[in-house]
Amino acid sequence: MPRSPDQTRECALTRETKSVADLVRFVVSPDDVLMPDVEARAEGRGVWITLGHKSVAEAVKKKAFAKSLKTNVTVPDDLAGLTQRHLETRFRNALSMSRKAGQIVTGSTKVKAAIEAGEIIALLTATDAAEDGRKKMLGSLKGYEKAAEEAGITGVSVPHLELLDSTNWVWHSGWKM
Repeated sequence: MPRSPDQTRECALTRETKSVADLVRFVVSPDDVLMPDVEARAEGRGVWITLGHKSVAEAVKKKAFAKSLKTNVTVPDDLAGLTQRHLETRFRNALSMSRKAGQIVTGSTKVKAAIEAGEIIALLTATDAAEDGRKKMLGSLKGYEKAAEEAGITGVSVPHLELLDSTNWVWHSGWKM
């Protein structure tokens, strides 16, 4: 059972108490290798670090994992990069499930229509999407937000995310409400 985002844990690096949504968990595998547990489901004692490439790299540098676990562990050479790849995989899986559930529209024509109808809560664009296509999507998004403002609807702001390249996802996607 995944942990509730309302739960808090202490970052082993900064010693700040934060929501588990702002942290990433690490566990020791049976062969004593430290691994990211991005689902926070693995058995055993975990170490929580503030989410972010810099924080994970600094925790490795300062040996925060060994100190927190009170034992020596083997830390992969690029733990921060490995953690990023695990998080990207988790994100792609969530997108895939959302798409299967009909919560995501793809393709520039469908996404533009969803924007204009006010049916999206986020716009996802591939990092390597064509610049003219990105500008068209963002233009539609700004047009929708301006129309909502002129209609007296406040607080309409649809985030634009550029997270994965097109080999991992489609160029333009919109998360529907």
